[in-house]
Amino acid sequence: MTEQTPNHRIAEPLQPRAVAARLLQAVLDKHRALDDALTDKALGFAGLTDRDRGATRRLVATCLRRLGQIDALIAVFVTRQPAGLPLQALRLGLCDLLFLGTPAHAAVSASVDILPPPEKGGSKARGLVNAVLRRATREGTDLLAKQDAARLNTPDWLARRWVAAYGEATARAIMEAHLAEASLDISVAPGQETIWAEKLQAEILPGGSLRRMAGGAVEQMPGFEEGGWWVQDAAAALPAKLFGPLAGKRIADLCAAPGGKTAQLLSLGAEVYAIDRSEPRLQRLKRNLARLHLKAMVRTADAESWQPDEAGLLDGVLLDAPCTATGTIRRHPDLPYLKRAADIAKLAALQRRLLAHALSLLKPGGLLIYCVCSLEPEEGEAQLDWIKAHGDCSIQPIAANELGVDAAMATASGGLRTLPCHWPEHGGIDGFFVMRLRKI
Repeated sequence: MTEQTPNHRIAEPLQPRAVAARLLQAVLDKHRALDDALTDKALGFAGLTDRDRGATRRLVATCLRRLGQIDALIAVFVTRQPAGLPLQALRLGLCDLLFLGTPAHAAVSASVDILPPPEKGGSKARGLVNAVLRRATREGTDLLAKQDAARLNTPDWLARRWVAAYGEATARAIMEAHLAEASLDISVAPGQETIWAEKLQAEILPGGSLRRMAGGAVEQMPGFEEGGWWVQDAAAALPAKLFGPLAGKRIADLCAAPGGKTAQLLSLGAEVYAIDRSEPRLQRLKRNLARLHLKAMVRTADAESWQPDEAGLLDGVLLDAPCTATGTIRRHPDLPYLKRAADIAKLAALQRRLLAHALSLLKPGGLLIYCVCSLEPEEGEAQLDWIKAHGDCSIQPIAANELGVDAAMATASGGLRTLPCHWPEHGGIDGFFVMRLRKI
């Protein structure tokens, strides 16, 4: 038998825990979005089996969701927090032990095994991780019971802002809502709600979205391949419904990708321009629309300068503006560690520029629906002050009953504000601000 050359060696299978550590480092040390890191082949997530991908993503997301508690425990167990790979191994091991219910022997060995072997200088790190995790098996549950979980898992800058904006009680309710993973929300064509609720074993929410609590891969659920429905948070599904009848009307969906709102507008009979500056995101939108058997006029363009190809102004514009997205932390637990307070003013200025351009695209009497998935007032309610000074549009107040949602969601200024702590009986909802303007 001839000896194999290095080029013919069989690659060792990827270790899921090592991939999880790389993903954590990408988010926390390199400030990369988790969704972006998951698609980076160099980090190894794509090379895992389907089962390992699901478990790894759950582990990393839970670790990020509970990071404040986990780091507080590490501070109890060690005098100086380690750095690099040993720190990620500790975080993942504690998450496994205390939040995912992994048996102690499996959690400890999996975390220790991603560290360098003793012959490569890993003895100290392996000993530390082993000792901390074994102590956590004895003391961790009691220590967790004494923690203020909601506050520990919320960075100080966000907690202060929410208390100032919403008061202590509501801010705490928001922080507590972020401790739970969001459920799967689904949109369907008008009139199809009851049919698909039965097939998907889903609840019909007050706003008309379907909510499915059971697990399982989205692609394998009834009706996915046939294009019967699409995934879209219940709050994100509200803005498009504010136009009223849309049959035959020309609507622009600015910042359209991944296409949930575009699909809604098309299903309501509108002719839709789907505009986004990101070609990769638009490719995803095109795939989504093709699966749903819907067709829009898709354009790669900057929403600040895009103009319709044909002459004439539009009947409506839906502007889901770029924002800090702090209303989606239940779905994206990496966000608190990626955003900064300084981002808010920059994004609010961009939103005003987009608002001004969107208004210029409308014919007199046309409607502009503005929305952001942010909890920050500067990106929502405060934009109404700019609108009032703008002069060429009027605020069309949104009544909660026209959408079938709670009266508490309608603001005194005429907008709509959803919070993660709303609908606790249904499992919560993303945080959104929505307003409706009419061109004078």
